[in-house]
Amino acid sequence: MVNARYLHGTMDLALVILAAGLSTRYGRVKQLEAVGPSGEALLDYAIYDAVRAGFSRAVLIIRQELEHAFRDHIGRWFQGTVEVSYVFQELEALPAGFQVPRGRRKPWGTAHAILTAQPRISGPFAVCNADDFYGASSYRLLYDQLCHIGTTDEVVFALVSYTLRDTLSPSGGVSRGICTYDEEGLLTSAAEVRQIKAVGDRISGVTAAGEPCLLTGNETISTNLWGFTPAVFPIIEREFTAFLRRSGGDPDAEFLIGAALTEQVAKKQVRIKVLPSPDEWLGMTHPEDTQHVTERIREFVRQGIYPENLAAGLRALPGSP
Repeated sequence: MVNARYLHGTMDLALVILAAGLSTRYGRVKQLEAVGPSGEALLDYAIYDAVRAGFSRAVLIIRQELEHAFRDHIGRWFQGTVEVSYVFQELEALPAGFQVPRGRRKPWGTAHAILTAQPRISGPFAVCNADDFYGASSYRLLYDQLCHIGTTDEVVFALVSYTLRDTLSPSGGVSRGICTYDEEGLLTSAAEVRQIKAVGDRISGVTAAGEPCLLTGNETISTNLWGFTPAVFPIIEREFTAFLRRSGGDPDAEFLIGAALTEQVAKKQVRIKVLPSPDEWLGMTHPEDTQHVTERIREFVRQGIYPENLAAGLRALPGSP
């Protein structure tokens, strides 16, 4: 396997990939959608960039019914080069005293997905979406920050951020975490805004409370590229119980990581360092987004930023078999 510690240091860091979503707006399993010249999906580029940055393994959070599809796909690219394990995000994984609401089909959300990874995590780790492209520099920023916070007793996490206008889709509305941070670069709030879209010179969205809002496009946003230590798990556990009590059995309520941490940030019980990314972000919310993503990935290949085939590129890295 690729020896990431040989490449970049001695700390064993994992990349947790959120891949259990239903892809409702996309219409098919976008987590495995081919966008690279050899059939690579965006999650393959996430693993490749993370390994090059120094991460040593990947943990995929998936739905159980897609296990064989993911294993077949991942085996094609990373068999023998990267350690990859799988965890199922299950609706029934609830605290004692709670039951799945009648009619609930969608997973509980990103914070619950992270919680399911706990048995596979023993040190600092990163979290990303399977259907987003973050860029190699973003993983290097996160790796360096995780190496730093892994040596402190403080509860410090990290968030790689982008600018809103650079993450919109011309094909329809998207959801983003609108973030604010202080002069030290520490997160002060993260609020989910949905149905964000640009019409002419106006960018509008809908808050979690269902209220319309106008945005400038300059907002700092989260697309779920986080860095954590295991200290996040008891926080999420407490917040999940509180979320279930508040939601009152709503079959569509989502337990999102930004919302789960906002109260902790406000109480100054958690510090989250915001790391602005210098890289281009790509994502697939709607089927029409795929063509643009595919074209950009292939342009990166033409520029020599990525190899024509990721499996061959991994085998060429130092420390690979």
